[in-house]
Amino acid sequence: MVLEIIFGALNSIFNPIIAIDPDPSNPLLTIFLISTIISLITTVANKLLVNHDEMDDIREEMKEFQNRMREAQKSGDAKAIAKMQNEQKDFMKKQSDMMKMSFKPLIVTFVPILLIFYWMGQASLNSAIASFPPFVFYVLLVPVWRGIYAIFTNPVVVTTVPYAVGWLGWYILCTFTVSQILRKAFGLKSGM
Repeated sequence: MVLEIIFGALNSIFNPIIAIDPDPSNPLLTIFLISTIISLITTVANKLLVNHDEMDDIREEMKEFQNRMREAQKSGDAKAIAKMQNEQKDFMKKQSDMMKMSFKPLIVTFVPILLIFYWMGQASLNSAIASFPPFVFYVLLVPVWRGIYAIFTNPVVVTTVPYAVGWLGWYILCTFTVSQILRKAFGLKSGM
């Protein structure tokens, strides 16, 4: 019953997007727009929930600490190594704080994204097929991803169209591209 209510809400949000798709039988534009919406939500959550200046400071301190630790180990000075091992406890706490900060956006966005994915798999979007020129198909390593996918699922490839990917492959390509553009626009570093 709860899922029906959620799916009803998702239908009311996304069905207008599906309706404007020029080819409803192959809704590539709809999947692109949904990936853009999800990328925007995750990027905004990342921008608002993570203190990026503090994360950069911690990363820089960790880098300096690792360099000093390497130097102490190279020199073989027992006092310097002992001092660095004492400092290591503080840096482990800072690293833990950094991990907590980076997980905040995940905690906020995880369940809504899972629901949207489940909805996309149930909706008419799961029949979408994006066809590429052969060069692009191989540059994007689609055969490799299909091989990896076949390990975990039924190895029969669903798409009969040559040089094509299904809705999930298209979603991943769109999300990766749009996320990088949005991260640049919001002034976020690409590597988290």
